[in-house]
Amino acid sequence: MSTHRLTAPAPGWTATTDVVVVGSGVAGLTVALNVRKAGLRVLVVTKAMLDDGSTRWAQGGIAAALADGDTPEQHLQDTLVAGAGVCDEEAVRTLVTEGPDAVRRLIAVGAAFDRGEDGEILLTREGGHHRRRIAHAGGDATGAEISRALVAAVRTDPEIELIEHALVLDLLTDADGHAAGLTLHVMGEGQRDGVGAVRARAVVLATGGMGQVFSATTNPAVSTGDGVALALRAGAAVTDLEFVQFHPTVLWLGPEAEGQQPLVSEAVRGEGAHLVDADGVRFMVGQHELAELAPRDIVAKAITRRMQEQDAEHMYLDGRHFGAAMWEQRFPTILASCRAHGIDPVTEPIPVAPAAHHASGGVRTDRHGRTSVPGLYACGEVACTGVHGANRLASNSLLEGLVFAERIAADLARRHRSGELPERVVDVAAARAAHPVPLPPSEARAEIQRLVSRGAGVLRSAASMADTAAGLALLAEQAYAHVAEEKPADPRVETWEAANLLLVATALVAAAAQREETRGCHWREDFPERDDAHWRRHLITTLAATGGPVSTPEEQ
Repeated sequence: MSTHRLTAPAPGWTATTDVVVVGSGVAGLTVALNVRKAGLRVLVVTKAMLDDGSTRWAQGGIAAALADGDTPEQHLQDTLVAGAGVCDEEAVRTLVTEGPDAVRRLIAVGAAFDRGEDGEILLTREGGHHRRRIAHAGGDATGAEISRALVAAVRTDPEIELIEHALVLDLLTDADGHAAGLTLHVMGEGQRDGVGAVRARAVVLATGGMGQVFSATTNPAVSTGDGVALALRAGAAVTDLEFVQFHPTVLWLGPEAEGQQPLVSEAVRGEGAHLVDADGVRFMVGQHELAELAPRDIVAKAITRRMQEQDAEHMYLDGRHFGAAMWEQRFPTILASCRAHGIDPVTEPIPVAPAAHHASGGVRTDRHGRTSVPGLYACGEVACTGVHGANRLASNSLLEGLVFAERIAADLARRHRSGELPERVVDVAAARAAHPVPLPPSEARAEIQRLVSRGAGVLRSAASMADTAAGLALLAEQAYAHVAEEKPADPRVETWEAANLLLVATALVAAAAQREETRGCHWREDFPERDDAHWRRHLITTLAATGGPVSTPEEQ
């Protein structure tokens, strides 16, 4: 038996469920499976196909204290160090203590991790970890294996309903301000412009990241910040948007390359590959006790700095000493990707440069995944649980999605048992008419990416971000002007994505401009030092009545 698929027969259609989950990565599918076990009806909405979530792109693995001699406390300390002073320590403690059993439950669902001849799970190291605690699958295809197992489990449950190729638009709330569902734009064969709504007792956002706000990213094309944009428009608080992690080693495809770029997993460095410049010098040696395995922000900055010093467009990752057999067995996905682009890691160094990778910030949640809007939950990369702080520790993201998804499902089950999840009443037509969203033309996407990459990428300054903010403001003015002239952009997925990117980009730049220090993956050229006296705290961003984002420092 397979998951039941809903279709959008005509504009104005409405579906009803208990819990609607937006996203099909590890976080979203884990929520769906556990909510079903609690006896609640669940509908999964995904922007592409069920098996196209961001999880499948994860190469390195999932971090947990699974080895003899390793402990959650050691994992906690590594996470806090990487987070540069602004992690929520209790959230991190939740992650590392509940993580090992969560991974074991994932294995029980069907995820097959690589094992040694003794049957034990093979573990590797990545940046910032002082122990081998990264479980991997298929060598360097961990995300794909986790996605496969969870998708298979979801497909075998005929009670889990599914809408594919659907872009979530906005949150529906009832008269009490409680989440009551959402509006969708469904497309596909025979369904173009199938705009409708889902009524629900609770809504869970697991929409992934916002990497497409930059020109070059490891994120898939669907990662356009839809969940953060929806949450902002719904009145929810978001936090830490300025902390966007740039992965240090992304395959360099040339100066004009845009969109999703091939990742060269940190696990390659974990197994002993070296970062070198064009002269073969290992420039990370002496810069950090862990050299190439320093936290990602440190490595990304070192690569960028070396590129500036040598007027180079990239550095190199040298794993020639691995030999052909190790490349083929341990890193088959990366080997195939490199060879497809004319690079053979067995015989030559890999050209690499940093690219936008993971959003440490997102929709602000508590340790049960609850946002500031009642009934709206968030988990995975769209959420900010406080685990990552100013810089995510390598391979903590899959674990975060898994652990906090289970906690959301447990909270929903508890609320269901206690009668706290009644059916919600909402006038869908009135809600849609009350909050129109100005839509820029779809071609604005490229301009947004250019502006943000140029002014708010790895290197930032007040001047660069002011230029970016001015450009984004002009795009917003044009969108509002088209509405006033009754010539709005065609309301389709591409224009909605452009609107979401524009809102998220504006909020990101506003927060980054306000944080006048360098911390974690936020690097200010004009404020090069960390300032714990003023900035060891979060920036909380909401939308003002005028529609623009406002960032307020959290009370110290």
